[in-house]
Amino acid sequence: MSKKALLVIDIQNDYFENGAWELEGPVEASLNTRKVIDHFRKNDLPIAHIQHFAADVNMPFFQPDTTGVEIHENVKPLEGEKLVQKYYPNSFRDTDLLDYLKANDVTEVVVTGMMTHMCVDATTRAAKDFGFECTVIGDACASRDQEINGKVVRAADVHHAFLGALSFFYATVQNADKFVAA
Repeated sequence: MSKKALLVIDIQNDYFENGAWELEGPVEASLNTRKVIDHFRKNDLPIAHIQHFAADVNMPFFQPDTTGVEIHENVKPLEGEKLVQKYYPNSFRDTDLLDYLKANDVTEVVVTGMMTHMCVDATTRAAKDFGFECTVIGDACASRDQEINGKVVRAADVHHAFLGALSFFYATVQNADKFVAA
């Protein structure tokens, strides 16, 4: 029997309005994440909250000792829930996340968070490579516009392209309401 754990990746203040690195739709994504968090809490399943810190002073967001690095109030961890602090997009790199999941006999991870095109993508791919079944809650993730070779790719297109790529092999992609209802 599969045991699930929820990964809540980088839903931090800098991604919200007036933050240092505002995303498109962070409030909606955080509220959908909250639905999934409530489902996991009700079913007494493991939750790991992931918090990103800037790797150096030149990174424009998630600087230590700022309100921007704090986990957003919509998804704050409860006492006793796992908190993983990281410095890289892959939530497993140089953290104890893999040990935590193994210690809890987890075989499937459910992924929510920010940014779809960066930490959600990197963590989901790594989780699959470690042998976990993966589900990404697409409407519980958020992204932002990207630019390449002078062309702007809209946040919604970035978001959906990354979810589409993940759904090809790495994960099942669902929305929060469907996941909670199942």
